[in-house]
Amino acid sequence: MKILKIEFENINSLKGRHEIDFTKAPFTVSSLFAITGPTGSGKSTILDVISLALFNMVPRLGKISKNDIINKGALLTRNQKEASARVTYQAKKGIFASEWSISTNRNNNLRDYEMFIYDMATEKPLDYKKSDVPSKNEELIGLNYNQFIKSVLLAQGDFAQFLKAKKDERGELLEKITGTGIYRQVGVKAYQKFKSENAEIEERQREINLLKNDLLEEEVLKELKSTLAEKTKICEPLEKEIQQLDRLIQLKKNISEQEAQILTQEKLKNVAVENISLFEEINGLKLKQHEEVQVFAEDLRAWQHLDKTCTELKQELATHKRGEKENTQNISTCLAKIKNFLKSEPETGEIETHLQTFSKNVRKLQQQRDEKLTQYRHLEKQFNSELREVPFQLIGNLEAEELKLKELKAAGENNLVALKQNLKQVNLEKPETEKARLKQMLQQGRKAQQEWVAITNLSAEVEKATKEEKELLPQIEVLPQEISSAKKEMQILQKDVENLQLKRENELLKASLEEHRHNLVDGQPCPLCGSTEHPYASDLPFKNDNLQEAILKLKKEVSELERQIMTRDTSLAHHQKRLLELQLLIQENNRRLELQKRHFEEEYLAINPSGENWEEFCSSREEKLDLLERFEQEKRKLSAVLAGLPIISEIKAVLVQGRQIKEELDSLYTGNDIETDCLELQNIWTKLQHEKATMTRQGKELNQKMDERTIALEKLEQSLQPKITEANCREIKEALQRLLSENEYLQLRKKRDELTSEKAKIEASLKTLREQLGQLQQKDVPEPLAVLKDRLKEVNSQRSLLNEQCEELRRKQRNDKERREKIDNIEALLKSTKARIKRWELLNNLIGDATGKKFNDFAQDLSLSQLLVLANRRLIDLSDRYRIDKPMDEEDDSLVAIDEHMGGQRRSVKTLSGGETFLLSLSMALALSDLASKNVEINSLFIDEGFGTLDPETLDQTLDTLEKLQAESSKTIGIISHVDSLKERIATQIQLSRNGQGYSSLEIKG
Repeated sequence: MKILKIEFENINSLKGRHEIDFTKAPFTVSSLFAITGPTGSGKSTILDVISLALFNMVPRLGKISKNDIINKGALLTRNQKEASARVTYQAKKGIFASEWSISTNRNNNLRDYEMFIYDMATEKPLDYKKSDVPSKNEELIGLNYNQFIKSVLLAQGDFAQFLKAKKDERGELLEKITGTGIYRQVGVKAYQKFKSENAEIEERQREINLLKNDLLEEEVLKELKSTLAEKTKICEPLEKEIQQLDRLIQLKKNISEQEAQILTQEKLKNVAVENISLFEEINGLKLKQHEEVQVFAEDLRAWQHLDKTCTELKQELATHKRGEKENTQNISTCLAKIKNFLKSEPETGEIETHLQTFSKNVRKLQQQRDEKLTQYRHLEKQFNSELREVPFQLIGNLEAEELKLKELKAAGENNLVALKQNLKQVNLEKPETEKARLKQMLQQGRKAQQEWVAITNLSAEVEKATKEEKELLPQIEVLPQEISSAKKEMQILQKDVENLQLKRENELLKASLEEHRHNLVDGQPCPLCGSTEHPYASDLPFKNDNLQEAILKLKKEVSELERQIMTRDTSLAHHQKRLLELQLLIQENNRRLELQKRHFEEEYLAINPSGENWEEFCSSREEKLDLLERFEQEKRKLSAVLAGLPIISEIKAVLVQGRQIKEELDSLYTGNDIETDCLELQNIWTKLQHEKATMTRQGKELNQKMDERTIALEKLEQSLQPKITEANCREIKEALQRLLSENEYLQLRKKRDELTSEKAKIEASLKTLREQLGQLQQKDVPEPLAVLKDRLKEVNSQRSLLNEQCEELRRKQRNDKERREKIDNIEALLKSTKARIKRWELLNNLIGDATGKKFNDFAQDLSLSQLLVLANRRLIDLSDRYRIDKPMDEEDDSLVAIDEHMGGQRRSVKTLSGGETFLLSLSMALALSDLASKNVEINSLFIDEGFGTLDPETLDQTLDTLEKLQAESSKTIGIISHVDSLKERIATQIQLSRNGQGYSSLEIKG
């Protein structure tokens, strides 16, 4: 995988669009380049762009969302409305470009981010959702996000710490660097799994121990069985006696119940006899009389029906006569109503014809009225349509409205004359053309006004920069003289310090020889200098105790001068740099100012040759546009008024005709629906005529039925007379009164039969009960019931006591048996459980512990071994002197460097120099890149080491190493640093700098 191009816009402090193309010069000349700039200038932003475009993640923030950008102020440059990041890379399957972007809508609210991936062979986007783009990049590159940032971004600082760490710390550091914390989690999970599985076994074992504590001994069990057998044997005769006593007591109860039942049945028999007597007293005569006339009951009922029918026919004839009279009155009323409705005297036979003719005439007048109304509404609509430009509507007073319309006409004509006077320079025959011309001039005027403001502002910037340049020049001339003067003064002070220090040293030396001075003898040589004269043996020279204070005071003055020189050097460099920037800025702004003025003269002076103020120029064009709009509006209003005047005249004529039709219609009909009213009258008249004919026919039929029923009734009375006399009845109605209804007769006969049957059943039951009582009395004993119950209670008490004792013994045996069975079941379950968790026990013994340290140490030791193999391969390419190895038991905990130049001597890495440590840590970082990328070839590396901490010699050695690495591997290697000395060694640079507004700029140099 190789990165070919990085493009981004408005990311962090890097405002605007930026592009880094590794396929073009100067990167094609040298693939080793430096990313330099001061702290906070945006060096790490370039790495953020790469991970953002590929995975929507950045190392410092993780996964990016719209809320992260809003809440944390991340990524999007301040005061900008859109941002994007795009990386073009080469993979095994071809060249692809991955793009991330975000923007704000017109309400300045941030939209959600977008991601696309392009196949550069076709330059078309692949069909993936934005959430799928990171996983597609992972598939194409062959690295996930964590592997990518460990393979492409190398931070040796972690490995420098890792090299010197103790054994206990090394596993944690390696876990952090490689991201292999999963081993620790696996060890903890193995421990927790075994603990949870083994907890069940421990719980079961505790349960077995508790159960075993409660088991009975064999001797106790034997004694329980023997005691239970003895007590069971004693219970058998008691059970037999209890059964015998229960039978005798139950027999005495049965005898008492039988006697009670006999007494009850005798009472029921007496009640039945009384019920039969009462029934005969109440219903006997009634049944007898009914049975006497029951023989000719059908003839009696037929006579009753005919008599009732004749009575009903008489009532119907009376009702019919009243109906005929009412019908005659209704016909007379309806005829009067029709005459009043038609306002004429039609014949009764021509009523329907007259109603139809009247309805036709009324409908014709209504149609004429509706036509005039439609015509009026059409004219009103036409009037409103014509005068839609004029705030005018018809409200009913046509004369006043017509007068007002004429006034509007006169006012419009006057307004047009006044507007024409103000628009003399405008061709009013072509208003649209003139409006377009004025609008174009207005747009050009506003644009000219904006450009003139820009020219004015640029001139002000030039003037400001020139003023600052004049202020800086005197300072730049004075500062070198002040620096030179301060340096001379500092040299003089330094010499004074040296003299005083020498004098101070001599005094200290003399003080150290004080013991020897006491031993000097005149005439004898000094053991130190050989002199025979000793002037200071007794009289010591004057000792100046203020020398040290003077030296300190002079050193303080020298330090102050050094600070002043450094401050003035810094100010001079800053002023010179600022002066150069100002000169370039003045030169560039003068060039831009000249171009803008030339462009302004060529573009805009032609439309304003008189040099009129641009604000007044735009205002006059806007005023003419407004007048032209008003002229067209007034013209449209006047045209509408002229069109509306004739329409009012037509409306007036239509209203006169409509009133005439309405008066004629109101004289004939004032209702709402003529057809309904006529049809209703016609239906009423027809209905009354049909009703009259029907009543005439019904009257004839009723008289005929009355005659037939009267004859039949007389014949039936003659045939019934001898039967009535035989039954001792005076007339037919008396016989009918004796006759019961069929239902009543059946109920009374059924009741009599039931009473007789019930009496017979009671007598049979009494006979059976007496026989059963005699049989029970033969089996009875002479002892009273109370004596038997007392004896039964005594025997039951004895048996209950024995049963409780026996049940207690059985319970103890049963509990002991259940415990033994439960222990067997638990032991069988434990056996299967232990077999099932055997693998978890083994796994826990091998890798498990509460913190996961056991398996993590083992796994990280394997990772370290693999990492050291890869690191030594890299180290051979970089240097043939050292190899890295794990420490032996007797050695220090830190890693060991094997010095091949010293016969394979093993040295702790803590004894290595800074350059040697960097060499080993770089090989470790490159090894991690190999380990993370596995089978993926990585041809782009960004090394973030912190070169500012290295001394010049180590820095040179480091750059030699990196140049060798780049030359041998053909990788594109970027070094991120703010060390200025890198600029001398690495020609290809991406330089980042900050300006005074908080933004940064990017420049590529080669």
